[in-house]
Amino acid sequence: MEQPPSDRKIIHVDMDAFYASVEQLDNPELRGKPVAVGGGEKRGVVSAASYEARKYGVKSAMSGYLAKKKCPHLIFVKPRFDRYKELSQKIRKIFLEYTELVEPLSLDEAYLDVTNNKKGIPSASLIAKEIRQRIKEEIGLNASAGISINKFIAKVASDYNKPNGQKTVPPEEVESFLEALDIRKFYGVGKVTAEKMYQLGIFSGKELKLKSIEYLNEHFGKSGSYYYQVVRGVHNSEVKPHRIPKSVGTEHTFFENLSSEVFMLEKLEKIAHELERRLKKSKIAGKTVTLKIKYSDFAQQTRSRTLPYYIADKSMIFDTVKELLYQEKPQNSVRLLGISLSNLNTEKKTTLPEKPLSVQLQFDF
Repeated sequence: MEQPPSDRKIIHVDMDAFYASVEQLDNPELRGKPVAVGGGEKRGVVSAASYEARKYGVKSAMSGYLAKKKCPHLIFVKPRFDRYKELSQKIRKIFLEYTELVEPLSLDEAYLDVTNNKKGIPSASLIAKEIRQRIKEEIGLNASAGISINKFIAKVASDYNKPNGQKTVPPEEVESFLEALDIRKFYGVGKVTAEKMYQLGIFSGKELKLKSIEYLNEHFGKSGSYYYQVVRGVHNSEVKPHRIPKSVGTEHTFFENLSSEVFMLEKLEKIAHELERRLKKSKIAGKTVTLKIKYSDFAQQTRSRTLPYYIADKSMIFDTVKELLYQEKPQNSVRLLGISLSNLNTEKKTTLPEKPLSVQLQFDF
């Protein structure tokens, strides 16, 4: 089955160090200084780091203790999600002046389909530039953007000229862009997968493209087909204004490490209760329950079970989590526990073509 050519113009807008930048915007004394949003105490975790902090190796999801060790003069500020949400909504209003097809991924990034935009601007690159300029002038924050024929390439491109830049990959350059791309830059290829690809002699898109779909499926399971498609510039996912979540979860980091399974179960029951509340509020149910465990040495483990029916109530979630916990004795004392539900009743199954057709299009980007 041949893949029909795509003539879409997609922009991925990604705010630069959003949470930290908002703090620097609101407090001039923080500007130009290394800032981390989150907690610097023993159990603190960095939610976001300013570019000044990143120069020292401070990253999101890093422990506050380690972040302070890397950057002793790091300034920690508590997150203010109401403020981040307020500015995110203002940014979204700017997006909506250009197109109704806006798909937020989080408070600080979104996809825009500007193929047929409200202002009748033929160039997606010019739209991205204008949007970034307006965000800077009207809100005071920097944004980066990626522009291309689909969501995958646009997202990869938005990282290219960060911070405060943009990258356009027009149709005629898609093939060469993806072939030259470091495999670590492919959206959907994590650290573990990248290491596995290195061992298989796959270091860039060029090597990935040489592998057959059978080879990739054999080594990477269901993800193999995805890698086979995207390296050829094929990604059919549309920009969906009302994005459907693929999973719902909640987790908790503990002030003291937990070494007893009895205490773990006590915490997990509370987490299951919170998850039930979120599921019922959204009227969502799922089949796959995942238990997340982060140990005191920061090693992380997940255990999952898929049920033959949809569940949303606390008792069934907790019963499944209990089985998952007892599946294997925890390797160490535990600092974080989390439960998530996926394989939701909101998902629609889609199939991808096996042999896409590479196409080159000529129109104003």
